[in-house]
Amino acid sequence: MFCGWDWGSTQHGVCVIDDDGVIVQRWLVRHCEEELATLFIQLAELSDPTTLPIAIERGEGLVVGQIAAAGHPVLMVEPAAFKAARPRWGSAGAKSDRGDAFMLADYARTDGHRLRRVEPVAQATRELTALTRARTALVEARTAASNQLWAILSEHWPGAAVVFQKLTSQVALAFLTDYPTPQSAALLGEGRMRQFCRRHAYRGGKSAAELVSRLRAAPSNEDPIAPPVLAAIVRGSVAQIRVLNAEVSHLDRDIEKALAGHPKAALLQTLPRVASVSLAQLIAEIGPLLERCDNPEQVAAICGAAPVTRASGKSRTVGFRYAANKPARVAITGFADNSRHSSAWAADSYRRARARGARHPHAVRILARGWLRVIWACWISETNYDPARHRGEQLLTGRT
Repeated sequence: MFCGWDWGSTQHGVCVIDDDGVIVQRWLVRHCEEELATLFIQLAELSDPTTLPIAIERGEGLVVGQIAAAGHPVLMVEPAAFKAARPRWGSAGAKSDRGDAFMLADYARTDGHRLRRVEPVAQATRELTALTRARTALVEARTAASNQLWAILSEHWPGAAVVFQKLTSQVALAFLTDYPTPQSAALLGEGRMRQFCRRHAYRGGKSAAELVSRLRAAPSNEDPIAPPVLAAIVRGSVAQIRVLNAEVSHLDRDIEKALAGHPKAALLQTLPRVASVSLAQLIAEIGPLLERCDNPEQVAAICGAAPVTRASGKSRTVGFRYAANKPARVAITGFADNSRHSSAWAADSYRRARARGARHPHAVRILARGWLRVIWACWISETNYDPARHRGEQLLTGRT
């Protein structure tokens, strides 16, 4: 028998069919502990959980965890692939939770050998994943808040938007706290700027005279909003960014603690230019793929580091892989881009890709695919990365 599970935030459609595709039983259950527990009992009465695979359009989450905990094999159905297969059950386009559950069960019956089985992820990796994704969400929120602040400053207080390099830096936020409007900075000269920089430990390398020059050189708005209104907006944005800065810093410390206790961290911590956050993202997003894939090329495909080839007759195109694990792609390409500044092999791989006509993002993905092969070898063999044992690195740096 086969089971299809159409999950939802409030209710789930579940259907069990036999080997001939005949419906054995259907359920429509609410997303609550009592009904889910009852459902798993009823499924166990139909068949031993280990012999009743459940197809679902998710690879992780609370429901997937409960299914796995009940002993059922979990088959991950890619939403895009399932959508493309829908016409086999009819061309009318009808859709319902019960109907989708039946189609998922039938898809598992006919194409189960093509579906990957979701394996439980180690607790340490799950915790690291939660921390890194929470940090990413905070960084995105900080970027959005910074963009909003920059937009208001560029129109009504342009000098403050360019005097320091990053609006999210502590010195820039302190400047906006002291000088939220052009009127408040009317008497700001080199002396006061020098005192301000000393008071806030400015390390940007620019002199007080240059900073004041930036401030004064910016254009002014001939019809600005009232200073109290601008000050209120700037004050709110600065307070929001400061809170986000603090929370990101807290998560950075939590990530470092989680890494210190992760059994796989030592394998990759010697990779070039891999800081704590980058290392955590590699382990959290790439690690589970390394565990369940058969070779590094499969990992590269899931991460979007491998292109998609379409060939038919005399036509052949190679294009960008849109269907990919987005967090994993961000993790491996971010690391690969940084690595080329410290690794001779990575720099050479990137340079040769650009010489062949690849644009920067494409060249980074090519390099990422190479790094995935290296990371795969370290992960599977339980061997710490060592540049002295990296053949490509040795050839370029003159080591034997």
